[in-house]
Amino acid sequence: MNWQRKVNKALVRFTGFQIERAGGQAPRPSAPTAPEVRPPADPKTDRLLEAPVFILSPVRSGSTLLRAMLNAHSALHAPHELHVRRLQVRHGTSLAAKAMAALGHNEADLEHLLWDRVLHRELVRSGKRYIVDKTPANAFAYERISTCWPDARFVFLLRHPASIAASWHEASPDRRTPEEAALDALRYMKAVQRARTALPGLTVRYEDLSSDPGRVTREICAFLGLEWEEGMLSYGRQAVLEKGLGDWRDKIRTGTVQPGRALPSPEEVPEALKPMARTWGYLP
Repeated sequence: MNWQRKVNKALVRFTGFQIERAGGQAPRPSAPTAPEVRPPADPKTDRLLEAPVFILSPVRSGSTLLRAMLNAHSALHAPHELHVRRLQVRHGTSLAAKAMAALGHNEADLEHLLWDRVLHRELVRSGKRYIVDKTPANAFAYERISTCWPDARFVFLLRHPASIAASWHEASPDRRTPEEAALDALRYMKAVQRARTALPGLTVRYEDLSSDPGRVTREICAFLGLEWEEGMLSYGRQAVLEKGLGDWRDKIRTGTVQPGRALPSPEEVPEALKPMARTWGYLP
């Protein structure tokens, strides 16, 4: 019957499945393939940003403090966490996909254009030269980010794994136990370590940043090819203090660098974190 054919066509279109009489075998829908992730075909026209800076760090490792200090530099704009890797582009129709393919774009290419445009717009509004993004989840997408921006610079920010886990638990004690916080934070640590292994960049430690901010910020400025500015040590009031976009607690609100917590003893390090603590040089 005609209505049955119409229903089947609609099912195939929207679900990939169709109805058949018992005994028949419906064709299995093909799984959608992920678009190829590739560098810009023509960086000069496909990218507006010049040498963006990404701070790759686990959660609760001092990235908001570092962001605030870098943002105080006259050449660096470091806004709140931007989460651009979660901005997605989808072809609404097969005709749109065909049209973009004729221009040489797949969905990943279009997402890269979107990411670049969003960051570039924010940078232009700031009037500065380079943008800095410190979203911790970027560590899970370091390959994608380095492919999108081949000239990106990376600063890896480490902190004692046990301190990260303790702070991650304290941030939402009703959501995760200390044990769960350690395992969840470890995912970020492993992602950062993978990025450190794969990418060139500068590694700094939160403990050094909080105890000797002048030396560490000088190292970062030298890495970025910038003159150091004393104003980085007194970064001032932050415009965005909101959970999910960075640290919102009192230490950050002060506008100056505050001492970090005391390092845990070896006995206080959870067993699950000891291998990473050794890898990062916090345990022998």
